[in-house]
Amino acid sequence: MTKAKAGSVKPAGLTWGDEADGLVREAVQIPSPNQDDRPEGMAVDLLVIHFISLPPGQFGGDAITALFTNTLNESAHPDFAGLSGLRVSSHFLIRRDGSLIQYVPCARRAWHAGQSRWRGRSRCNDFSIGIELEGCETQVFDAAQYETLNLLLPLLKARFPIRDVVGHEHIAPGRKNDPGPTFDWARLS
Repeated sequence: MTKAKAGSVKPAGLTWGDEADGLVREAVQIPSPNQDDRPEGMAVDLLVIHFISLPPGQFGGDAITALFTNTLNESAHPDFAGLSGLRVSSHFLIRRDGSLIQYVPCARRAWHAGQSRWRGRSRCNDFSIGIELEGCETQVFDAAQYETLNLLLPLLKARFPIRDVVGHEHIAPGRKNDPGPTFDWARLS
């Protein structure tokens, strides 16, 4: 691993720390309370890619982690007011520098997809893993983010029977637009 910046680590490779629970050893672990058990016997076969920035279009800082851990100060920025009471999470966040944070073990259900549908099945949180990229729809994603994503995807595919990698926009069309037009699907390995 190489040091990316204070408080974050850009992984040089990814391995399972606890494969049964789905904890990635190289990810910074920050548990989110916004998770629960998957339905019994539910196979994880979908990866959903999102983008997030808080405030919108601004990168860095701790607002995303605060949102995912229910500690966001809604009065800290005008754009946070509408987030009051929102209970969301994701399994992973890939920062602009490629550093990786894990909020929810892959064996558990993160609350990332909301009302969603894929291949005739609703409630995509039940059978998916959510990966947030720090970004927005108007800026291209950084090369370091694709590098980390391309380390994470094969690790997940080797552990779970993944059939599809899609965007939030594909499972919630008309409601969500991420990862959006600046995400380069051809860069996924």
